[in-house]
Amino acid sequence: MPAHFLTGAELSAAQLRSLLERALELKAAPLCSQALDGRSVALIFTKPSTRTRVSFEVGIDELGGHALVLRSDELQLSRGEALQDTALVLSRHVCAVGVRTGPDATLAELAQHSEIPVINMLTELHHPCQALADLLTLREAHAELEGLRVAYVGDGNNVARSLALLGALAGLRVAVASPPGYALEPDLPLPAGASGSLELYTDPREAVQGACAVYTDVWVSMGDESSADERREALGAYTVDDALLDLAAPRAFAMHDLPAHAGEEISAEVLYGTRQRIWDQAENRRHAQKALLEFLVMPA
Repeated sequence: MPAHFLTGAELSAAQLRSLLERALELKAAPLCSQALDGRSVALIFTKPSTRTRVSFEVGIDELGGHALVLRSDELQLSRGEALQDTALVLSRHVCAVGVRTGPDATLAELAQHSEIPVINMLTELHHPCQALADLLTLREAHAELEGLRVAYVGDGNNVARSLALLGALAGLRVAVASPPGYALEPDLPLPAGASGSLELYTDPREAVQGACAVYTDVWVSMGDESSADERREALGAYTVDDALLDLAAPRAFAMHDLPAHAGEEISAEVLYGTRQRIWDQAENRRHAQKALLEFLVMPA
């Protein structure tokens, strides 16, 4: 059976550490690996994308491979072809497939019938490739991740969930502050072998105490537009600004998966200032995903 990357919980703690160290090597020498030489990777997009598409396409090219970008309206899936049939066909042509879509059940069904690795490029509940880039960014700033406290402030969405899952697996103490009705599930099961933890708060000032990084995401994600006003009102006190960063650990920095809305979830001063590693995160998508592709298509 192929190894898939659907939530990140498929990895062991040792595999995650190794993957991050390999990502550091690939960042230092972007053309050092030709793991995908002569191979193609299918990338299926049913949602708009900037960082995911660019980072995967460029990363696959740097690994010597070819990225086959497929939009949903270009596939027979849009005309009712079964996911099983699509999975079986792709398995005969490409070495892996990445999917950016909505329902997690769609990804799970595709993986069930695929003979090649399936990678979650974003679903409603999970964004594990983003979490890999987040951990790589933290690893660049700190020699060890074990025991570090990272705070996430805002909507308990797919980004927060993946940060909690993979962060705990890496040994982080993840603190998530959200208003009532927007919190992560309190019984979220952490991956097997996780040495870190997850703590839930409503007060962002409590969550950031002692944190080495303060993370946030947009208040209105794709698909949430119909409740935009309600969400902005509920999340109005959850802005990452200099005042909130001042409550975190010395030299703490802001993180954001982008796109950002300056003046809402993050102040313009923080977004474009010196107290953030947001643009490093955006770049690190490429390096972390290259390490992931190596891991999935070239198993030891």
